[in-house]
Amino acid sequence: MARFAVILPAAGQSTRFGSKEKKVFASLEGRPVWMRSAEAFVHRDEVVQTLLVIAPEDEEYIRSKFAAHLGLLGIEIVLGGQQRFESVGNALARVRDADLVAIHDAARPCVSSSAIDRVFALAQKTGAAILASPVSDTLKRTDPAGKVLETVSREQLWQAQTPQVFRTEWLREAHAQRERLAQTITDDAQLIEALGHAVYVVPSDNSNLKITTPGDLALAAAILKSRPAPKTGRPSHPFEDEGRW
Repeated sequence: MARFAVILPAAGQSTRFGSKEKKVFASLEGRPVWMRSAEAFVHRDEVVQTLLVIAPEDEEYIRSKFAAHLGLLGIEIVLGGQQRFESVGNALARVRDADLVAIHDAARPCVSSSAIDRVFALAQKTGAAILASPVSDTLKRTDPAGKVLETVSREQLWQAQTPQVFRTEWLREAHAQRERLAQTITDDAQLIEALGHAVYVVPSDNSNLKITTPGDLALAAAILKSRPAPKTGRPSHPFEDEGRW
């Protein structure tokens, strides 16, 4: 069985969230958003390492408030950089004994187990796979003044999501050559593409939303409530019944 490391970037400033509290620390059904995202991976047999990347100014807060939870879930803390690629690079330097690396936004707490199954399986087969949703809205291209210049065909267009999963050696090489490969990088898949490797898309479902505004929390809560309880015979989290949230 292939071994996967999971990187959870959570070092953003949450400027669009409209709250003093960063979105990854907001409560979602009793637990912070970042922990909901982490729990989608930490109990999987093929996941051997989970790294949470946070802003340096958040380190004291998260270590003091969540020390026990980090230990029980086996999550390692990594300090992020000024940009996302730097944050991922810092975590990548800490990856060990993993055949593939999955990068998943800590602000996507509702990714389903079946979606992870599919993207892990295809990445293991091809070396690079990402979750994505097909573009369903009509697309318009405009000039700087907002005048519509053309309607763009949405056929075979996808909106990239996470997890994005790559062979470890490919991702290391791509980050090492980032400055040579491309100047404007919006996701890790683009780096892999620039290196010359094919990246394959796994269709996502509508539940894999990214928390951007406080209103998204209510939608995420509804998604989580709609899912069946885990058939484990125990609480879904070690502290579920202890009222610590």
